[in-house]
Amino acid sequence: MPTPIKRCAWCGTDPLYVHYHDTEWGKTTHDDKVLFEFLILEAAQAGLSWITILKRREGYRNAFANFDVDKVAAFGEDDVERLLQDAGIIRNRLKVRAAIKSANLFLQVQKEFGSFDNYLYSFMPDGKPINNASGSTPVTTPISDAISKDMKKRGFTFFGSVICYAFMQAVGMVNDHVPQCSFK
Repeated sequence: MPTPIKRCAWCGTDPLYVHYHDTEWGKTTHDDKVLFEFLILEAAQAGLSWITILKRREGYRNAFANFDVDKVAAFGEDDVERLLQDAGIIRNRLKVRAAIKSANLFLQVQKEFGSFDNYLYSFMPDGKPINNASGSTPVTTPISDAISKDMKKRGFTFFGSVICYAFMQAVGMVNDHVPQCSFK
């Protein structure tokens, strides 16, 4: 008899949430394209539930040039207006403009550090992800505070410490699966 699968309680039973939990959340990625995708998605999530954004992920993928940072950085005012008419995304002018600005800032960080991944991991102890074995899940940490503060200084918006920590969880900079989770 196979061992029953145990999951973190937050993902519930929604198939989209379960798939995300099982295949992405807490899994380390060093791919700048994926990091850019989650930067856009997490910023869009500000003030909303994550499932709201997951349900629109394909819409974001289509609207934001498959998360091609160079293409998004080149978006102009016509693109902002186009995006504000796109029902597949959150149609918030500030968030749309922030996504385009973030693309330009992302490119600057890549130029300065060689990759966005190098930049992010410069904040991590020994440049490695953290496996949180405590079973408690904070909403911020001193590392998310430091990353958020530095990103704000660089001009990023919609990326406070809480959003930053959620981003860190999403891209596996920190593994916050509860100890009994089959995906820890």
